[in-house]
Amino acid sequence: MTQSAPANTVTVPGSVRYSETALSGIYEISKIVTSPASLRVMLNNVVSVMSSFLDMRLATIMLLNKDGDPEIKVAASTDHVMDANEDADLPTPVLDRIVATSTPLVVQNCAAHPLFREWKRLGSGVGTNSVQTFIGVPIRVDTKVVGTLATERVWECRMDVRIDHDVRFLTMVANLVGQALKLHRVVAEDRERLIVEQHRLAKELSTFKAPKSAGSKLTGIVGKSRAIRAVTDRIEQVAKSNAPVLIRGETGTGKELFARAIHELSPRKGKPFIKVNCAALPEGVIESELFGHEKGAFTGAVATRKGRFELAHGGSIFLDEIGEISPSFQAKLLRVLQEGEFERVGGQQTLKINFRLVCATNRNLEELVSEEKFRADLYYRINVVPLILPPLRDRPGDIPELAMHFLNQYGEENGHALTFGPDAIDVLTKCYFPGNIRELENCIRRTAAMTPADELHGGDFACQQGHCLSSMLWKGPACGETAYTAPAPKQARLNESPNSAPAAPAKSQYDRAERRETANGNVNGAANGSANGNGVKVAPSGENNSDFSQLSKDTLVNAMEKTGWVQAKAARILGITPRQIGYALKKHGIEMKRY
Repeated sequence: MTQSAPANTVTVPGSVRYSETALSGIYEISKIVTSPASLRVMLNNVVSVMSSFLDMRLATIMLLNKDGDPEIKVAASTDHVMDANEDADLPTPVLDRIVATSTPLVVQNCAAHPLFREWKRLGSGVGTNSVQTFIGVPIRVDTKVVGTLATERVWECRMDVRIDHDVRFLTMVANLVGQALKLHRVVAEDRERLIVEQHRLAKELSTFKAPKSAGSKLTGIVGKSRAIRAVTDRIEQVAKSNAPVLIRGETGTGKELFARAIHELSPRKGKPFIKVNCAALPEGVIESELFGHEKGAFTGAVATRKGRFELAHGGSIFLDEIGEISPSFQAKLLRVLQEGEFERVGGQQTLKINFRLVCATNRNLEELVSEEKFRADLYYRINVVPLILPPLRDRPGDIPELAMHFLNQYGEENGHALTFGPDAIDVLTKCYFPGNIRELENCIRRTAAMTPADELHGGDFACQQGHCLSSMLWKGPACGETAYTAPAPKQARLNESPNSAPAAPAKSQYDRAERRETANGNVNGAANGSANGNGVKVAPSGENNSDFSQLSKDTLVNAMEKTGWVQAKAARILGITPRQIGYALKKHGIEMKRY
């Protein structure tokens, strides 16, 4: 027995086909509203799809501005005689009704409705047995009506056309358009805010001049961040005494500048400030350079010469890269630092001097002491007042001020006034700067020299053009450099007792990575020149190759690229000798690069 349908049910021919068509239309429109196109292009594409999927002559979207007046109108028509842009204007009372009631408006016969009496399209193209039908739905953003979506068709009163289906379809389209409009407005507001902020920042930077604080006596130190203020406050406090100062920090953080600031704030201001780069002096001449020599002390000593310590009498001496001096010279240096007396090379007379000692290093001295590469007694002598400089990545708020300072400095040197564009500072503040302030200064000077215009923009920087070699070093803190790392609190301190063993300091990220490579068995070389895992012989007998034989090719290349392919610097970073790094380059078949 077949159950009959209810008496009030009407079977509509083609209803399944209509549902499938509507679903396809919603799918196509959803792809349009989520595409990265302008608002007007997106709306035009929406009405075009609607006119294809619905049996309509005209589809219109009208958006209102904040005051409620029409702002954007787009239309599409299937009637080739009609100009959609010229003839799509709807009567104002119709729009007002939809906006005021926030509900759909359905008019089956526009000719019989009072709202359409003044509509110029009324009766246009309508046959004898047909009527003009209008459907309009509101477009909402949240709960506010911001526009209307309307369609017009010529209806022949066929039963296969369901107006309620059309209303449901148009309501879903209006919801999609409303969400897309909300997103476009948010993006537009953010873009406008960023443009205003960039122009304001550019204007401030173009007129910026570093203020001279009446309370601070430091000169040449640029920055107002909390990290740099902590350092300057400590300098002003310690400069009054004669206590030795050890400045710790990564390469390029300005250790020499802070050392000079200590001297300028001390009672020794006006006396000599002697700078010595210990890493730049060869082992054979460092003693003569620091202590001086008598005439005839060695070949080429044609006259008596005062050393750097003697020249610093009454003032300050700055020993940069103190961690690079050899163990044999450390013992000689300890005496002059401890007693303030020494003899010139080839001399008999003991000279007594008075000086303020300031040292600097980017090495982990605690680790060197534990490995017996740096004398513990010398470490105690120089590490009286430690001063740790923050890397540039820990003080990003100082980058705009530093960048403007270097740009003004370049302009004064070259007689060319330059400014930053709105997006230039944004590019700089996002950089890692493994070379710290020195790299920032070089970046500004290189960009200023290569830019013909008077304004530097974000696209002018080498990193935006794929020419920045430093980007290869942006892989971790200090980029593998063995900079100062405080010992772990649970470790015994070096000076707890004379008989206690030195505490092992915390390893840098680079050291941990290298030890992981060793643990994985990348290289298994023997100490006397046996073959490693790749079958390549390592250093000859007599060379300390405990670290050298375990270097991977990637570790070696990273170190060489970081130091500009200078073997001596790369050797210091890796904790091996220049001779060993030469063997390692040959072992891995790495060709030297020249810049």
